[in-house]
Amino acid sequence: MTFEKQILVTGGLGFIGSNYLNKFVPLYPDRLFINIDAETYAADHDNLTIENAPNYKFSKADIRDLTSLRTAFEQYRPSVVLNFAAETHVDKSITGPALFIETNILGTHNLLTLSSEFKSSRFHQVSTDEVYGSLGPDDSAFTTDSPLLPNSPYSASKASADLLVRSYIKTFGLPATISRCSNNYGPNQDQTKLIPKFISLLLAGAKVPLYAQGENVRDWIFVEDHIDAIDLILQKGEIGKTYNIGGDCELKNIEIVKKLLALTGRDESFIEYVRDRPGHDFRYAIDNAEIGKELDWKPKYNFEAGLAKTFEFYRPKIEGQKHQ
Repeated sequence: MTFEKQILVTGGLGFIGSNYLNKFVPLYPDRLFINIDAETYAADHDNLTIENAPNYKFSKADIRDLTSLRTAFEQYRPSVVLNFAAETHVDKSITGPALFIETNILGTHNLLTLSSEFKSSRFHQVSTDEVYGSLGPDDSAFTTDSPLLPNSPYSASKASADLLVRSYIKTFGLPATISRCSNNYGPNQDQTKLIPKFISLLLAGAKVPLYAQGENVRDWIFVEDHIDAIDLILQKGEIGKTYNIGGDCELKNIEIVKKLLALTGRDESFIEYVRDRPGHDFRYAIDNAEIGKELDWKPKYNFEAGLAKTFEFYRPKIEGQKHQ
């Protein structure tokens, strides 16, 4: 079968990448989707519902390994490269920064090198609002003109990757775009992350560890809204541009925890306040005006609806684990 496009997706066994593949592999049967994944702790083939689709292929490879990546590029000659692959856990970046530098910077550079060499018609870098640093309680939300002021090894590695993408656009003419998104939540997220971790602990009858007094603020977006925005950027986005994707949903961590307590039938005695982590950014917020105006995008899910879907996804998995 001949396909109109070959879309190479990195990190497609992970959280956001698997959601992207599950939605768009069936929607675009004329496109071949090649999933490159190193199968780390955050990867799971069970995240995918499309592994038997005729327009889907999997190749185990680590984006840090240029040789194995080159093999995939030679085999599939992708017209589009969509980079979801990244180390993303801030706490782990504090205890072991090297892996984040290798994966997020070197890995991205390997993909840029090969995308340029094989003349891919599009490269898209999936980034994070954390590259902008921290906001005060009354500061205006981040725009794409906000300076890059990362405060953790994780966010510094992602900012570095963004700058590498920019350099390949400007120096080598690579047709690329970047998106920076706020905190995602939803199905398939690794259970080390706040929402699935806390759901798991509370359903097990354990306390949840909350940094400081839980006053830190994050802008939350349901994962399906994020992948819809990425698809729009790939279809209609302007080459060379960066797009901010936010959920219009700023919440304190303590507010998240209280919503999870209500869902699991627990009270506030299940909160364990712990020492704050080093360099903990106080607040993130994203201004969606640019992508809304240019691409007519806005989030569809409010937090209550998205959280309910997320909870119903994790509850049977966690309850099943308890009975094993």
